Amino acid sequence: MNKELEIWRFAAARLERDERLMLLTVAESSGSSPGRPGFKMVVAADDLAGSIGGGVMEVRLVELAKLKIKNEELKIDSEIVEQVHRKNSPDSSGMICSGKQTVVFFELNPAHLNEVRKIVAALENRRPEKLRITNYELRIEENSPEGGTQNEDFSFHRTSENEFVYEERLGFKNKLFIVGGGHCALALSELMAKMDFHIALFDDRADLNTLAKNEFAHEKKIIESYAQIGEFIPSGKNNYVVVMTLGYKFDEIVIRSLFDKDFKYFGVLGSRAKMKTLLKTLEKEGFDKKRLARIRTPIGLKINSRTPPEIAVSIAAEIIAVKNS
Repeated sequence: MNKELEIWRFAAARLERDERLMLLTVAESSGSSPGRPGFKMVVAADDLAGSIGGGVMEVRLVELAKLKIKNEELKIDSEIVEQVHRKNSPDSSGMICSGKQTVVFFELNPAHLNEVRKIVAALENRRPEKLRITNYELRIEENSPEGGTQNEDFSFHRTSENEFVYEERLGFKNKLFIVGGGHCALALSELMAKMDFHIALFDDRADLNTLAKNEFAHEKKIIESYAQIGEFIPSGKNNYVVVMTLGYKFDEIVIRSLFDKDFKYFGVLGSRAKMKTLLKTLEKEGFDKKRLARIRTPIGLKINSRTPPEIAVSIAAEIIAVKNS
């Protein structure tokens, strides 16, 4: 299950039991802070779901949240908590990794149940709607072009010293397109499904065993020819493409079809010698050398991976390195 959906389902279930909860959201961060914008957790008196970065910082904030839940005298609607990850800082988190993060506390009570249910439904149906949290309200609304988060995943600004507006585009922030549905694709899909990636898988073989076994991809599509792949994979700053077809000639077809598109990541699985020959051939045909250089091949970090799970780890690590760069 997508982690974001798991958090909101937990909140909905507890609110249905008339419990008081605390929603903790990382609104902004910098440096080596372990929590990044959008990291969330929902804290109940006896349990929690999600994470805002872990470590002693998270433990302290969870305890603070539980105190606020249990003690009516500490009751709040919302609060901004600054955490500086440096020793001897006035707002020290207890961590020394440098950097800082801003965590927003927002109390959830049964009056928010309807809105939380709307958030769950939006995530379940993959609607890219907008979550808005202020000092006084939490709501979901249509992510219109004028809404402020249409082209950005998160936004946070203070309207005064203690007041704020946090907005977030709900759902997956990144899209992974895997071309080829073999053993490596199955292993990669399983690994990336645990992260913030919507996974679309393509192959031209309808009876492929590994394709049938792949329960991790959010979309699976059989296409007549890899020459059509450009119709299904658009350019995008948060789009990642991994090509792992049955062989060299199919890889070439895919590269030709996607060559003029712009992606955050474009990698091709293949032997060093074969891919070097392929890229040289395309360069001689007049394909732009700089655009050819953006293609990562052999794909993945160099960890001497050999089995499909090991290859998947190397590819996933490279993708995450690019995403977080």
